[in-house]
Parts: sequence; C-alpha cells; structure tokens
Amino acid sequence: MFPRNFGTLLTIFLVISPALLDQSVSEPDSRWEAKRRRLREKVRRMFYHAYDNYMTHAFPHDELKPLTKSYTDSLSELGNLKLEHLPQDYNGSALTLIESLSSLVILGNNTEFEKAVLWLSENLKFDVDARINLFECNIRVLGGLVSAHILANESTNKLVQRSYKNQLLFLAKDLGERFLPAFDTPTGLPYAWINLKYGVTADETTETSTSGCGSLILEMGTLSRLTGDPRFESAALRALRKLWSMRSSLNLLGTTLDVETGEWIEYSSGIGAGVDSFYEYLFKAYILFGKEDYWRMFHSAYLAVQKYFRHGPWYHEADMRTGKATYWQLTSLQAFWPGLQVLVGDIAAANSTHREFVHVWKKFGVLPERYLLDHQMVHPTEKYYPLRPELAESTFYLYQATKDPWYIEVGESMVNSLNLYNKVEGGFASVRDVTTMQLEDHQHSFFLAETCKYLYLLFDDQFLVNQNYVFTTEGHPLPVMRDWQERLPKTFIPTNWTYVKTDERPRRGSAMSLQLCPALGTPLHGQRMESACHVPDARGNHRCLTDEDCGIDSTSCRRRSCSMAGYCGLWLFL
Repeated sequence: MFPRNFGTLLTIFLVISPALLDQSVSEPDSRWEAKRRRLREKVRRMFYHAYDNYMTHAFPHDELKPLTKSYTDSLSELGNLKLEHLPQDYNGSALTLIESLSSLVILGNNTEFEKAVLWLSENLKFDVDARINLFECNIRVLGGLVSAHILANESTNKLVQRSYKNQLLFLAKDLGERFLPAFDTPTGLPYAWINLKYGVTADETTETSTSGCGSLILEMGTLSRLTGDPRFESAALRALRKLWSMRSSLNLLGTTLDVETGEWIEYSSGIGAGVDSFYEYLFKAYILFGKEDYWRMFHSAYLAVQKYFRHGPWYHEADMRTGKATYWQLTSLQAFWPGLQVLVGDIAAANSTHREFVHVWKKFGVLPERYLLDHQMVHPTEKYYPLRPELAESTFYLYQATKDPWYIEVGESMVNSLNLYNKVEGGFASVRDVTTMQLEDHQHSFFLAETCKYLYLLFDDQFLVNQNYVFTTEGHPLPVMRDWQERLPKTFIPTNWTYVKTDERPRRGSAMSLQLCPALGTPLHGQRMESACHVPDARGNHRCLTDEDCGIDSTSCRRRSCSMAGYCGLWLFL
C-alpha cells in the first residue's frame, strides 16, 4: 500500500456561479462553513477507508470484496449480466486504482497520486485476452487515464512533474487503438464488446445500447485532442451522428439496437439505464469542444424528454414512436438528471425532481435500483443499492447553483446513511436488498471515482477555483480549454448556455455571466433570457386554435395547452 501524505489542495474552478441564487438567500454563515469542514473530513475518512482496504486486500486486482476482504477481477464482468465469455488468465488491471487517481488529486494527496501514476506506468498492460464492455472500459479506464494525465501535467502537481513523461497518455492511446476495431461495422455504430487482444470475435453479439454507442465522445475526443490523432474522435462522432439519425419523428431514441443493421430492438426509452449518458454527453461535449452540432442535438432531445417523459417531478418511460408511456418507474441512474439540468439552467425543474429522489432515499435509507411509481413500491427483483453516485452528483450541482444549505443537509444525510448501512471493517459494501439492508460483497470502483468525490466537492470545492472542468459520466474531470473549442461564443463561461436575443444575429450567452436565472425570463438591457426547455407560443399574444399553437413553459418545462377561450397556458396543471 502506498504511504499517504496529504498535499496542498489544488485551486481550480468549475464555473457553476452562485448568480443563480435568489438575492434573498444569503451566503452560508460561519456555522454552515464549520459544518461543511466537519463533513469534508468525514468524507475524507470514508474515501481512505475504502481506498486503503482496496490497496491492502485487492490491489492490483480490479475491485474489492469488502465482506471477505478479497478481490474480484471484474473488468470483464461489467455490463455482463450473464457472466458469459469470462477470461481464464486475466488477473486484473488495477481498475479501482485508475478510478481513484483524480479523487486523490481532489483530496490534495499528490504524493499518493504520483506513486499510483508511476506504478501504472510500469505495470499496466492492455495486451490481455479479455473481453470487455466498450462503454464501461471507456468511461472507467480510458476516462481515468486521460483525466489523470492532464492532472499530472498541471502546474500545481509539482511532485509528479519531475518523474512524469506522459506514460498515462501512452497507455490511453494503446487502449484507444484497441477500441477502434469495434467501430468497423456497416453503420459505424460500435460493438458493445471487444477483446482487448484479439478484437471483435466472429460470434460477437450485435446488440448494444444507446448509451453504449452514444457516450464515447468525451473520452475519445479528449484522447484525439491530446495525441493529435483524429481517429478516436472521428469514430465516436460518426457513431453519435448515426445514432441521432435513427431518432423518431418525435426526436426520441430507443434503448437497444443492432449495430449491423441499424435497426432498433427496444423502442421503449427514458432517461435511465441504457440511455442516460447519451443526453449527458451531448451537452457536455458542446461545453468541452464547442461544436454547435452537439447543442442542436441536445436541445432537440431535451425538449422531447420534457414533452414525452416528464410527469410532474418524475420521468417515466415512453415508446419512441408514439410518445405513449410504457413503464412508470424510478431508476437510480435517473438521479443524474437534476445535475444535468443545473448545467442547462433549468434550476426549478432540477430542484423539483431532486427532492423526489431525496424523499425515496430517506424512505429506505439508500436509493433502490428501481422503484415502481404506479405502485409506490420497490421493484421485486431490483432492490439493490450498489453505492451509486448520481444523487450525490446532483446534490453537488444544485448546491453550487443555489448555495442553499438544505443541500448540505441532504449530503449529510447521505454520508450518515453510507456509514450506517454500507461501512464494514473491510471497506464499503453494496446493499443487496434495501428492504432488509442485507449487504453484498462488492465495493464498486465508482464509489471512489464518483460517490466520495461528489460528496467531498459538496463540502469543499477548492479544487474548482480558477479552472473550468467538465466531469465525465464516471466523475473524471476534463478541463475546458480554449484550444479545444471549435468556436468560442462571445460570452464564454461554458456552463448553462442560454439564448440572448438582440437586434443582431442571435448569439450564445451565459446566464451565469449575466447573473440571471434563465427560467425567470428577467429582461436585462432589453435582452430576454430563455431557459433551454422554453418553446414560445406560436403567437406573441398567446392566442391559439389548438394545443399545437402552444409552447413549453420556461419555468416548469411543462407543455402549455389551448383553453376553450383560445389562450395558451398551463391549464391542465391548475
């Protein structure tokens, strides 16, 4: 196990401005700051309890089994529900260590970070006979490597600079090249599975998910920008564009598809498992790379989600062809959505949904994997809680946007629950059944990559001072850099983009920089702000003949309807 030595906290900043905070809400007083510091140290202890046990009982294997203090070489098991085609001689790739790299930097432990980087530089190899899930390996391993490479070259990481010679980038490029054969399909959509040593086998399944082929652009695009090799970004972008071309006339996508034929297999879709990070990566790719195509795709998709999936604060699933509801259920992965809405600027909608997730968390003590909204009960077979980070992530974003101390209380509740139900002598265990709190012998790598990281940032955001970051769906920070932007807007603060209307050509402006909440529609110097979900009524006087003449409300993101008197409004919700 590497010795610990906490270095100076980095001073980097992600612009999620407190300008969204209502003027009537003051900054947290010294009591709240003291509480944040106390909770920060509690999360620090959580991280090192999980990390130290991994390093003692599981390293260099993939993940820790905390109940038996042993290990699992799980990289080939990720996404492999039937546990098929498992490798015989695979002995792990230090997955949890890779996932922990950026967290070590955020916690200020540059010494441990340097030792981890040097060990990986000398020992990590990808020339192994192992069948891996492209999506999971991309977000966990490739994302972890490119993020850590960038952090290792930051001027504040002086310990690493003496000994670091881009070894992680070389490993990342080697891995990225092993991904490329997966994209060799008639459609350009990648296979979900690929053997790191032998490529795509002849009998490989052609089924993949929307997330699986539409959530590769951040990591592979970053790899291209770092190496100057365009193949990685081109492959991911081609797949993304093909996927978008398969949307229905309602701008909805399904959940699973065939990469050979380009035909949909599962038409029901939502914002949860199988689709979630597709939406996330469209918007974050726009922030990171500045390509207008990403914004146009995201905006159309976002409006469709609000129109066809949203029911009050909840989001059900619907048929991509008709928009009709199919499954009324909450899935824990959906808890990322309020965080994405904060970046978009729809704070009221984000807060509404987030509070419902918090209610379910408090009801069970943790968040069940699937909860049936129509029956108000846990799904009979998916009762588990595998230490997922999405609710912590959204809580972090909402606190950054509002500075409302209620979110600190939510974070405290989550920290207390994790220590009460999940902490064991050998680490943090997943919950097998939230109704009995029976534990499962697995500490997922994302507990260190995301759950602990977002909770720590909720209580101490010094890492985010003076630098803009986009966090990948696995919580790995990627810096927003001018050199990577295809075209910079006139007002450049790359979060929460909204339209600013002037007499000139419409341009991108930031509600953050203008210190406005876009959902409020407050004029500034004659300029009108619109939130990303807002669709104006067809007529300026709000008169209508049918519902089609009515738009989407900017504050609630609800579809407006035409009254009997011929006026658009939120009549169905009065």
